[in-house]
Amino acid sequence: MRFSLVVLIVVITYCSVLVPPAWSQSTPPDIQLTAAAATILYFPFKAAFALGGGIVGGMAYVFSGFCETTAKRIWIPSMYGTYIIMPDHLSRDRPIRFLGVEAEIGGMPTTPAATNS
Repeated sequence: MRFSLVVLIVVITYCSVLVPPAWSQSTPPDIQLTAAAATILYFPFKAAFALGGGIVGGMAYVFSGFCETTAKRIWIPSMYGTYIIMPDHLSRDRPIRFLGVEAEIGGMPTTPAATNS
């Protein structure tokens, strides 16, 4: 009983994520269907990678003496990036980024600030 409830919740979640937004109605239905199918295949891998990166980044944060810069070097590439494949991705108008980039979160320094001892 509980397993079927979990399966139902997962299916409803996938369906709600894959509903095309109103602005994309001008794209052909075959591209929308392909984007939906690609998301169904791609999303579990990206979500698992992000979850793993969150856990490893959290451990790095603790083991580095609570150095946020160290943790963010793991968190940003693993948690940011593309989660849902859109028709723009398939027409190559927008890149698919499995690994997130710093520019997506706005200006966090990539190298630690120099300190004068």
